[in-house]
Amino acid sequence: MHNVEQLKVWQLAMVIAKEVYIVTNDFPSDEKFGLTSQIRRAAVSIASNIAEGAGRYSDKEFAHFLSIASGSSFEVRTQLLIAVSLNYTSTDKVDPLSKSLSELEKMIFGFRRTLKNN
Repeated sequence: MHNVEQLKVWQLAMVIAKEVYIVTNDFPSDEKFGLTSQIRRAAVSIASNIAEGAGRYSDKEFAHFLSIASGSSFEVRTQLLIAVSLNYTSTDKVDPLSKSLSELEKMIFGFRRTLKNN
């Protein structure tokens, strides 16, 4: 088991989840149960899956949950692009978040590789 709060990958995922909530606060109110909800759940899923994997007893299980977290990261990135295309938010707000997501995806990839090699 890993101490999740000490994992940099989890820490960044937590920051991203918070930033997603901030960005989606400005989405139209009629999207509350649509894109707003979907993107928030996907963002929370990233950190949650990292945490769940950290609580598992094998590196193989942890790597599996990191894979799910990676998928959720790509989902968030796609949903942010959809939000920009619908003029729910601006590229100025999304670009820093997209860069953070890209960094996170690289961290997850590297961490998974390390776990699989153990």
